[in-house]
Amino acid sequence: MASKRSKVTVNPNGCTPSDPASRSQRTYRGASHPRSTWSHLFSELACRTAHFAGHPLAFTLAVLMIVVWAVTGPVFHYSDTWQLVINTSTTIITFLMVFLIQHTQNRDTLAVQVKLAELIIAVKQAQNRLATVEDLSEEELEALHEEYRQRAEQTLGHLNQRRAKLKRAG
Repeated sequence: MASKRSKVTVNPNGCTPSDPASRSQRTYRGASHPRSTWSHLFSELACRTAHFAGHPLAFTLAVLMIVVWAVTGPVFHYSDTWQLVINTSTTIITFLMVFLIQHTQNRDTLAVQVKLAELIIAVKQAQNRLATVEDLSEEELEALHEEYRQRAEQTLGHLNQRRAKLKRAG
């Protein structure tokens, strides 16, 4: 039985489209969730900026900015102010990009967690406790990792035994 879900299209940059209907609300499984204007505006800005920053044109503009700055060095006699211009501008851009990159990283991570949780819950033999593993403490995660590492080693041991039996039989 197929579940009815509203289709949400996604742009190549991982963000939802900015059409007027999707600006104020997002729909999932028929439920509307209004979003705060500030949060939506920031998310929209972060997604668009991250998309542009990863574009070859952004890299070209950055290189061009550095070239223009370097060429103007002799004009300004390589003064402290000339150096301060590039240092300040790159520091400001870097500072702001940290927040935008973190936002898009958080968004992508959450989306992956939701998708994995859906897959884990959908598989009948899966352990549903793993659907929310991201909420565990560091120690609990390490213990769970060790448990699965041991299970993987046991499985590999069983596979190697089977392969050895097949080689001897064949």
